[in-house]
Amino acid sequence: MRRVVITGLGLVTPVGNTVEQTWSALCSGTSGIGKITRFDATDYACQIAGEVKNYEPTDFFSTKEIKKYDRFIQYGMIAADEAIAQAGLDKIEDEATLERIGLQLGSGIGGMPMMGEAQTTIDSRGPRRVSPFFIPAILINLLPGQVSIKYGFKGPNVSAVSACASGAHAIGDAMRMIQFGDADVMVAGAAEAAICPMGIAGFASAKTLSTRNDEPEKASRPFDAGRDGFVMGEGAGVMVLEEYEHAKARGANILCELAGFGMSGDGYHMTSPAPDGSGGRRAMEAALKGSGLNASDIVYVNAHATSTPTGDGIETQAIKSVFGQNVAVSATKSMTGHLLGAAGSTEAVYTALSVMKDEVPPTINLDNPSEDCDLDYVKDSSRKLDVKAALSNSFGFGGTNASLIFKKV
Repeated sequence: MRRVVITGLGLVTPVGNTVEQTWSALCSGTSGIGKITRFDATDYACQIAGEVKNYEPTDFFSTKEIKKYDRFIQYGMIAADEAIAQAGLDKIEDEATLERIGLQLGSGIGGMPMMGEAQTTIDSRGPRRVSPFFIPAILINLLPGQVSIKYGFKGPNVSAVSACASGAHAIGDAMRMIQFGDADVMVAGAAEAAICPMGIAGFASAKTLSTRNDEPEKASRPFDAGRDGFVMGEGAGVMVLEEYEHAKARGANILCELAGFGMSGDGYHMTSPAPDGSGGRRAMEAALKGSGLNASDIVYVNAHATSTPTGDGIETQAIKSVFGQNVAVSATKSMTGHLLGAAGSTEAVYTALSVMKDEVPPTINLDNPSEDCDLDYVKDSSRKLDVKAALSNSFGFGGTNASLIFKKV
């Protein structure tokens, strides 16, 4: 089976607009959660979110382009640009090479903000005033579509849509496309931008969001006894995956290896994980099997850990069933909030960085772990470790689960 390595990384998150900014903020325990500024949330049960900061679309796109790209596409393109530039793919002109570079970029929700704006336009000004760019601006597969158009990449061009596991599934699917010879290089990941009236109202009505509105920075508290729901975040995470020999032949800087990918389904409930954690456990076991590693080889787990009363304890038990007590675990959502479809890809980038830099980001706001949460959660401060291999978990509504394993080359 062809080996798959990482040659480029890109991030846009609530704590930074590049990989360097984000990693520095995470390792220093910086929270990106605050009061919602995108719209007036006064009447909403949840008034807080992890918004991308210091972002002006016109710094990256023309006025005409902005009309064609919902915000999730904008974030995804910016993260892709960073990853593609690091991998050295931005100057390729050879047609045969371009035909072997593909994209698997997804989203859990897609263009929800523009959907809400279009409905407002219909209600206030009539259906004929809806933008002709509306449909392509909101479609999830237009994220990889726009990136492929910009760079001329002509390999596989698809999108993973699996709720909060979308980004992880996109990376795993891209890995397999390389392994089975469909492409030599894949630009993979996901983007999300659902901090809008419709998105916040919908998740709040489902009773999934934290209502700790007076303490935004303390609201996302995975594993803590006082957790009361997740905090929505936004952004994008993208990585360039490449067949190992192909990367060596072109002199690419190999960052680490994507060694394993596992999937499973709970078959239990539309929003709640199976109480015994069997879905997450089977995804982790499948990733281990595919990687050829032993459970003892995994030094760090970036947990899905959304800060919901039910999910964090169940995931803890699943991790223990596979790795026992001797593994470092952290929940970066304590700082970024939950990026929904982009959570899996941003956290995959964090996990790859932990392998590259031998440092594990912390879990903040963990003041009083609940009784069902009893692992080593790297509390408050980042930790230096020899991270030979690490795993990232992503679980989604509908009982969909994905695990990715990264290791040193």
